[in-house]
Amino acid sequence: MDYGHELVFGTFLTPAVDNPDRVIALAQLTEQVGLDLVSFQDHPYQPRLMDAWTLLSVVAAHTERVKVTTNVANLPLRHPVVLARSVATLDLITNGRVELGLGAGGFLDAVAANGGPRLTTGQSIAALEEAIAIMREVWTPGGGGIRLAGKHYTVSGAKRGPAPAHDVSIWLGAYKPRMLALTGRLADGWLPSSGYAGPEELAAMNKIIDEAAVEAGRDPAAVRRLYNISGAFGGGGRFLQGPQELWIDQLTELTLGEGMSTYILASDNPDDIRRFAEVAAGVRDAVAVARSGAVAAGRVVATGFGVVPTPAPAVRRSAVQLLDESARPTGPAQDPSRTYTPYQLQSGQHLIDVHDHLRAELDQVRDLVEQVAAGTLGVGAARSHINTMTMRQNNWTLGTYCESYCRLVTTHHSLEDASLFPHLRRADPDLVPVVDRLQEEHKVIHDVLEGVDKALVALVDGSGDIDGLRAAVDLLDDTLLSHLSYEERELVEPLARLGVL
Repeated sequence: MDYGHELVFGTFLTPAVDNPDRVIALAQLTEQVGLDLVSFQDHPYQPRLMDAWTLLSVVAAHTERVKVTTNVANLPLRHPVVLARSVATLDLITNGRVELGLGAGGFLDAVAANGGPRLTTGQSIAALEEAIAIMREVWTPGGGGIRLAGKHYTVSGAKRGPAPAHDVSIWLGAYKPRMLALTGRLADGWLPSSGYAGPEELAAMNKIIDEAAVEAGRDPAAVRRLYNISGAFGGGGRFLQGPQELWIDQLTELTLGEGMSTYILASDNPDDIRRFAEVAAGVRDAVAVARSGAVAAGRVVATGFGVVPTPAPAVRRSAVQLLDESARPTGPAQDPSRTYTPYQLQSGQHLIDVHDHLRAELDQVRDLVEQVAAGTLGVGAARSHINTMTMRQNNWTLGTYCESYCRLVTTHHSLEDASLFPHLRRADPDLVPVVDRLQEEHKVIHDVLEGVDKALVALVDGSGDIDGLRAAVDLLDDTLLSHLSYEERELVEPLARLGVL
């Protein structure tokens, strides 16, 4: 479910005490690249980390636009009245740039060792509920003194104020049913981390929050869904392990499918922060298109079927033909009377867009070969570059290219770690021969890629020449482009019909 929240992107920086200048510089970079939020963990019992509220104040003074927040504040070592006034004071100074990520305090022994109460998990949750009520009373102007008598906090006539510059949101870090239910009843946002709540777990957790919100008479959309994330801009195509395009697709699907709307990158790498800003722009554009029902650049239409597969080149480069194209099975015929929504059509268009990325990489391979032939690039450098490309990073033998790049877009109801092909087999048995053939061709492509690598090695050791390398690349060109065209021709319509549920 998409709750319709405005998208927010930020960073989760390590408040390392040994290099405070670098931490502040990363916070400034967060603002400079156009992100919205800077956050820090709060572990007052950990001497290797700077105090969160002192650091947030300094960061706020060194920035102008980004919001700042704890991720999340350690309640047992910060009394709710004092914490509420700290939040309100900084919010006033920054003209409304503070939010409050809050936790029940998970490191019970460390809390007790530093003078805090030793509470059970259940007691910590009860204390958190009392604290939220106290803090909101502190922020509410007018009326008499605050009087709340709880099992864990008692406030007897405390004065109200100061009121913050804006309505500060309370975002709870929650994973278990009781905390999730508390989030639905009382919080303004839910702030889990992908390391503890993977994408495939979000739907069940959201359900608990939504049901608790409804029982409390609240609209579930009143709870913003935030997500601390980490990943790598490269690698094997798992969750947030790949190029920026994969990040954009996966985060877009999380927004439209699971309602997540704030993404906070846990990284102290400046290059990752810059790349994440580009991802943020891509996700904003994709979500805006999906929410409006519009489509980009006239590539898909609202009714009928307007996603056009890319044909294979009419002229072959190689004299060798590894794929018997005449023996390729075809899937069920398209129903000419059927209509498709723009969002459904995006699944097929996404497959074509990903394939276009591979086609562009193939052009790069050919260019690298010509650079080697001209003597402007060493063979070792060319081989190293090819091995970093998407086509080489993905294991074609297992067909995981389609799995990793398409699964989150084509299975709108789920982010389970399941491949595209089994999904299509289950959804439409008439597609089984096509899927089987595509997987067989993946094995052929794997062997052809190995052939290019061997030709490069042979060129290095003198057992081969540039003509042998060109021949290997020509064979890759014919085989890969033929396969991509066949896959698009057979799958773009089923992806629209079956993939978005």
